[in-house]
Amino acid sequence: MSDTPSTPTTLPLGAYILSGRVPDARTGIAQAQAGEALGLSNLWISEKFGTKDLGALAGALAACTTRPGIAAGVVPFQTRHPLQLASLAATLQSLTAGRFLLGLGRGGSWLSGLGVPPTATARMVVDTVTMLRRLWNGEEVTYHGPAGDFPRLQLRELPTTPPPRVVLAGIGEQSLRLAGEHFDGVLLPAFTTPQAVARTATRVRQAATTCGRSPNAVRIYATVLTAADPTPEARDVIAGRAATYLQAPVGGERLVRINGWDLDALRRLRGHPHIARLGDTYADAVLDPLDLAEAADLIPATWLDESTATGSPHACAARLQDYLDAGADELVLHGTTPDRLAPVIHAFSALCPPSRPRPAAADTQDRLR
Repeated sequence: MSDTPSTPTTLPLGAYILSGRVPDARTGIAQAQAGEALGLSNLWISEKFGTKDLGALAGALAACTTRPGIAAGVVPFQTRHPLQLASLAATLQSLTAGRFLLGLGRGGSWLSGLGVPPTATARMVVDTVTMLRRLWNGEEVTYHGPAGDFPRLQLRELPTTPPPRVVLAGIGEQSLRLAGEHFDGVLLPAFTTPQAVARTATRVRQAATTCGRSPNAVRIYATVLTAADPTPEARDVIAGRAATYLQAPVGGERLVRINGWDLDALRRLRGHPHIARLGDTYADAVLDPLDLAEAADLIPATWLDESTATGSPHACAARLQDYLDAGADELVLHGTTPDRLAPVIHAFSALCPPSRPRPAAADTQDRLR
């Protein structure tokens, strides 16, 4: 599997642009340029229907930057036809001159309202990523199986760049195994502790080794909610975001278990009237900040302390290094956009000079698995 070359000063840090609700997508351009100036490795896009369309945003970022990777974090398998997804990624790989990274997710219960399967099965995951790679290789693909019925698929025009890297988002045992066996990396969710990152990294690399791949062929991307000197209001937002992650059916349990937290505390949070009435709707999408903060008070303070990078810029930088020491190859900073990350990045650079080389590209055999 391939990795985009980087400059010697590239940091093992990336960041999401356009965090939260975004009425004006144009602000992402200045954020991306700030991230490039800071030396971030990747600029991540969390696609949301409305003002965060992946194709439009990634195309804009390709035009306004020259060095950092442009990463999709993430696209559910079910929301695009395989040929459309392959074409989108190939076009973005061409526009970025090889800087695009495609992050795929297995979905969630919210997809039921779109008329598509809420969760991609393991077979769908493997078959779809195999189809994508065959299409990027110029092959004609005929497929009939759990991912759909496709009599004849082919990309008639291919970019001169190598195929895009593909990572799988997840934290469950099956997703970690699939990432190790079939993907260029795994994207771990926010509110995962450094200790949990160490456990997940071990599982992913063991899966890679078991199927005959190099454990270094799979990059571990750990998402870390980062906020320097947060105000009380900002701390409420952080807690509310955590409540949304923990509220998610199945995903909340997985997060609690991998972190070694108490499931009874999770049940108390979900039993709060503001959360219990939501069903499959994400809490931070519909609740006003005060109601969300009230429910989030039930989250143990130690959970937030253990699973975020908050406090002074130096404290944030030290916590980020904890995640790298635990086995993450790159961190994806979340909650603070790149144009506001300078204090943390400068503190991190002072703590860990940005000379850490990125792994060399793995061989073609690994890419085709």
